[in-house]
Amino acid sequence: MEQRSSRERLWWSQFDALEMGSGWDEFDIKKPQILIDDAYGDSHPGSVHLNRLSEQAKYGVFEKGGYPAQYHCTDICDGCAQGGPGMHAVLASREAIANMVEMHATAVRWDGMILSSSCDKSVPAHLKAIARMDIPSIFIPGGSMRPGPDATTSILAGDISLRQKRKDSITPEEIRDYKLTGCPSCGACAFLGTASTMQCMAEALGLALPGSALAPATMRDITDYAREAGRQIMELVKKDIRPSQILTEAAFRNAIIVHSAIGGSTNATLHLPSIAKELDYLLPIELFDEINHKVPHIGNITPSGSHQTESFWFAGGVPMVELALKDMLDLDVMTVTGKTLGENLEDLQRSNWFHRNLGYLHNYGLKREDVILAADQVKDMGSVAVMKGNIAPEGSVFKYSACVPEQRRVTGPARVFDCEEDAYKAIVEHKIHPGDIMVIRYEGPRGAGMPEMLMETEAIVCDPTINGKVALITDGRFSGATRGAAIGHISPEAASGGPIAFIEDGDLISYDCEKRQINMVGIHGIPCTVEEATEEIRKRSEGGIPARPKRKGFYKFYTDHAVSAMRGAGLE
Repeated sequence: MEQRSSRERLWWSQFDALEMGSGWDEFDIKKPQILIDDAYGDSHPGSVHLNRLSEQAKYGVFEKGGYPAQYHCTDICDGCAQGGPGMHAVLASREAIANMVEMHATAVRWDGMILSSSCDKSVPAHLKAIARMDIPSIFIPGGSMRPGPDATTSILAGDISLRQKRKDSITPEEIRDYKLTGCPSCGACAFLGTASTMQCMAEALGLALPGSALAPATMRDITDYAREAGRQIMELVKKDIRPSQILTEAAFRNAIIVHSAIGGSTNATLHLPSIAKELDYLLPIELFDEINHKVPHIGNITPSGSHQTESFWFAGGVPMVELALKDMLDLDVMTVTGKTLGENLEDLQRSNWFHRNLGYLHNYGLKREDVILAADQVKDMGSVAVMKGNIAPEGSVFKYSACVPEQRRVTGPARVFDCEEDAYKAIVEHKIHPGDIMVIRYEGPRGAGMPEMLMETEAIVCDPTINGKVALITDGRFSGATRGAAIGHISPEAASGGPIAFIEDGDLISYDCEKRQINMVGIHGIPCTVEEATEEIRKRSEGGIPARPKRKGFYKFYTDHAVSAMRGAGLE
C-alpha cells in the first residue's frame, strides 16, 4: 500500500535520511509507518508500565509488515497532585497531552496511530487526539491495578490523610502499612474512578479492542491485547477505517449507556463532550440525564458498589455489560476490529472469552452476578443526574449511585468557601456540622482549572459525625472515587459570574435528585420562594466578583480560554 508520506519523500530528500539516521534501513522507510504514542513515565503506577505495552504493539506492527516509531508524552496523577497547586493543572493537562500527540502525528504523515494510557487525563486526551487526527487508530488501555489487602483500594488515603491531621488518631505503623500496600502494582487505581471509567469509555466507543479495558495490568492478557493492537492497526490502514467512521452519534450514545450502567465517574460528562467536539459534534449534557433515567445500574463496582475493577474484568467487563444491555445499544456501530459491535460480541461468545476468566473470579469466592447484576432484577436506574435551578442555570452533575438515599433530597444552610483548602481545614477542625451544605466556589475551569474535591469528600465520609449528613456543592469537579452527596460542575461557574458566586453563609440551599432541581430557597436562614432567592442573587451580583490572581504559562492560557463544564471544559 502507498504511504501517506510518499509525496513528502519525493519533495525533500532529507526525510528518508533522517529516519535512517534514527536506525531505520532503506527497506523500513518504504513500509507503512505507524506512530505509537504513550503516556509512559516514572510519574505514577498508571504510566510506569506503558513502555512494555508499546513494545508489544511494535512487535505486532512488525509482524504485519509495518514499521513503528515510539513517542512518549507522560501524564500527571490526580493522586500525586492532591492537595497541592499541581491539582489546578491536572484538567488542563488533558489539553496539553492531546496537543502534544497532535504535534507528533502531524510532523510526519503517519499511516496509522496507536495510543496507550491508563489514567484520568491521558486516556481522554488520547481519545481527543484520535478524533482530531482522524487517521486509522487504535487505543490500548493500560489496565487495572491489583487490589490491596482485604480487597481494599488506594482510596484508603482519604481516611489515612484525615486521621494524620487529628491528634492521636493514627499510629505510625498504620501510615507505613498504607504506604507499602495502598498501590500494590502498576495500572489504574482499582476502583471505578475516572481512569477506569475512561478506559471503559474507550472500549464502549469502539476505539479499543473488545475486552481490553481494565485487564489486570500484571497479567499476560494485557500484553496480548497490545500485540494484537499492533497487528490490527495494519488492517485498519489497509482498509482505511478512520475514527470518524467509528465515533458516530450512535457510538457516543452507546458509551453513555455503558457509563450509566456501570456507575462511572462524573468526569465522563466532561470528557465525552470534549471528545465529540473534536468531530464538531455537540454532545448535550441533557443526553446523559435522559439515558440515566432508562438504564439499569448493574455494575456493583466501588465506589457505587462493593467490588474492584479487577473483579469487574473477570466477570466479563465492558462486553458483558454490552451483552446484558444489547437491546438498548446500537449493535451496528463500527469498531477498531473492522467489525460491528454485535459481531464483536458474537466472536467473544464463540471464543469462550466470557467463561474463561470466571475461574479467576471464583478465586475471590464471587459469581458473575455478584459483580455485574442481572439487568431484569435491578430497580435503580442510572447513576448520574443533571440538576438545574437558580444556583446552576446551565446545569450541575450529581453521582447519586454513590450516595445514600437520605442525601438525595436535602435542604440545609450554606457554609461557603472560596477555595478548597479552607473547606478542608474546616472539616479537619470539626467546624462542619450535620445538616450543613458546603459550597466551594471559584474552582471551575476559569476559576482555578477545575481541580477535584476528593480530599473534602473523603474527609466527610471518613468522619463518622458528619458522614451521610453533609452535602457539598462546587463549580469544581470530583474524583471518580468520590462518595457521598457531592454535586459538582455548577455552571455558570463563580469566576464567570455564575449564581454560586453570590451565595452567602446561612442561605438555604435545596436540591432534589429525583426532580433534577437545585436552588437557593432561603436568605440568611429565612425561607423564601425560588423567585425571591433568584432576585436576591441578582441584586448581590451587582457588586461583581473578585479579580482573579495573576497567572502565567499554560495554566494561565487554560483558565483564560476554558469553556464551561457543561461543554466539556476544553478550550475555546
